[in-house]
Amino acid sequence: MFREKSNEYRQYGACHPGSWKHFRGRQGFFGEMGEVWGRHGRFGGDFGGRLFDNGELRFVILQLIAEKPSYGYEIIKAIGERLSGIYAPSPGVVYPTLTMLEEEGFATVTSTDGAKKLYAITDAGKGELKANKALVDAIFARIEKVGSAFGRGRSPRIMRAMHNFKLALKLRFAQGDLNKEQIGKIAEIIDDAAKRIESL
Repeated sequence: MFREKSNEYRQYGACHPGSWKHFRGRQGFFGEMGEVWGRHGRFGGDFGGRLFDNGELRFVILQLIAEKPSYGYEIIKAIGERLSGIYAPSPGVVYPTLTMLEEEGFATVTSTDGAKKLYAITDAGKGELKANKALVDAIFARIEKVGSAFGRGRSPRIMRAMHNFKLALKLRFAQGDLNKEQIGKIAEIIDDAAKRIESL
């Protein structure tokens, strides 16, 4: 049901001030669930802060096309799979980054299929990866750590359900402050779900 309202959710990019900010703390609910905020990925819980610092996503993309020439959507899918489905960069981030890498001479378009472009790494790109090997290794070690942690015992169906639950709360908080009755009902629903999961 919530999945069908994705367009409605997207219009609430900026939520009601103060209505849910307390959920974003390091030890908060969304942090424990591996909440992802922003285009470049920001995580709470034990992983802290942003998944990718400024400029790091370009190295991720460069490494992926070094492993295999890829289309933009394949890169998005590959990153999502390595992170167990909890985060994938948006096309609005990936495609401009690919264009930037091409302009810098680190990537090249080897073929096109309509509007789709197949990107591969250049010799200059390989040199860029080599010059930043320590950083690239650290980024992918972080990806592996996050993906392994959130992938244990979780199925794509569970991740989808968690995502829908998260979006439902975010949408409701975006509509304004809750009254006592609404707070009680939401808490009751969450507590009931937790008890049912624990009893499995």
